[in-house]
Amino acid sequence: MAAKKKLTFEERLQQVEALIAKMESGEMPLEEAMQQYEAGLNALNALEKELTAAQQRLTVLRQQSGEDIEVPMEEQQ
Repeated sequence: MAAKKKLTFEERLQQVEALIAKMESGEMPLEEAMQQYEAGLNALNALEKELTAAQQRLTVLRQQSGEDIEVPMEEQQ
């Protein structure tokens, strides 16, 4: 059996967007909608963790290169 190709961040985000569109159509049975909602939340949490890790990595790289680091407004509070 061939191993599944690991999806990129963008591909996984597209899957979540497609799931949202399908759920918003109202054509999904309730039980399936609940299962898909849970799967979507799990996927979004994983995507958020990946974004946070990328942001932290960029911060480290900028610090190592001596770049001035701009702090986003929401992080200044």
